[in-house]
Amino acid sequence: MRITKLECFLVPPRWCFLKVETDEGIIGWGEPVIEGRAQTVKAAVMDLQDYLIGKNPLHIQDTWNVLYRAGFYRGGPILMSAIAGIDQALWDIKGKYYDAPVYELLGGKVRDKMRVYTWIGGDRPSDVGGAAKQAAENGFTAIKMNATEELQYIDSYKKVDETIARVDAIRNEAGADIGIGIDFHGRVHKPMAKILMKELEPYRPMFVEEPVLPENNEALKELAKVSSVPIATGERMYSRWDFKQVLQEGAVDIIQPDLSHAGGITETMKIAAMAEAYDVALAPHCPLGPIALAACLQVDAVSHNAFIQEQSMGIHYNKGNDLLDYVVDKSVFQFENGYVQLPEKAGLGVEIDEDFVRQLAEVGHSWKNPVWRHADGSVAEW
Repeated sequence: MRITKLECFLVPPRWCFLKVETDEGIIGWGEPVIEGRAQTVKAAVMDLQDYLIGKNPLHIQDTWNVLYRAGFYRGGPILMSAIAGIDQALWDIKGKYYDAPVYELLGGKVRDKMRVYTWIGGDRPSDVGGAAKQAAENGFTAIKMNATEELQYIDSYKKVDETIARVDAIRNEAGADIGIGIDFHGRVHKPMAKILMKELEPYRPMFVEEPVLPENNEALKELAKVSSVPIATGERMYSRWDFKQVLQEGAVDIIQPDLSHAGGITETMKIAAMAEAYDVALAPHCPLGPIALAACLQVDAVSHNAFIQEQSMGIHYNKGNDLLDYVVDKSVFQFENGYVQLPEKAGLGVEIDEDFVRQLAEVGHSWKNPVWRHADGSVAEW
């Protein structure tokens, strides 16, 4: 079997789907994208196709190494996201070739279902108490929210109080048992992160995500000393080499590699195994489409340290189109009592509606995240 063609589709709301064809008629789907840089990742995928056309799609480990190592310059969000989508598609082909879910080819599942959380509140969090209560009534046992709006390096305690009030509202509305993931989103600098994490501690959050920007990960050790709240990070880290130092330093409790950014299934499996050796949990990042979520569930299925999965059904970014719009079987992601069942079909387990993909690719997208500014006119972290 040989790879014959690669084709990328930019589809709304902000995704990129990859179709890989073979001479035996088996096709695979992947989701190579960086939110806000989809066109660039698409170009990177097509730039890599010379390494793929005519090759055996079943030789995934070798292909991954060629794509990563043969170009001399390596790593980073664009190249690793391009590799990630290709890798997902090759695993999809391999699963279909052997008529088995990918997790069976990875050694078999260690669980039957995966706990999930749902997003509330939007970019600028508001009315999170009522939204958390509704999520709990819908069967979710955990939610995630953005903690703050813009924050300067040193900012007002008024903004701290507003953040605490939002989390307090969730506890009052949704109860003591719901898990609360609080995403600092890299918006918070170390001085304010120390204050916020200490103030949030009485509310027993499930985790604080990206308490500082990943380029400031050395600050995680200090934050771990001032608060017992579990620290999560990793959505902007793209390989096992990026995760190596934070695992060695012991300051992170949960890693969040994104299977559409961090080299796909092949690389994320290795990152997850590294984390397990440091007694660190896995919670893959995935505010993306159905292919990315299906890929995440394959890794969750075989990773003992996977404890919860992000999913983007109904997230504020999904305006106009959502995950289920692009799949044939709408029951593939059924959430019940805070869990989703693992896909049982061959490959990644999702059948993509190609006609609909092609139709929406004519619409396309040019999604970009907003540019925020502080009151003094300087650029703020989004």
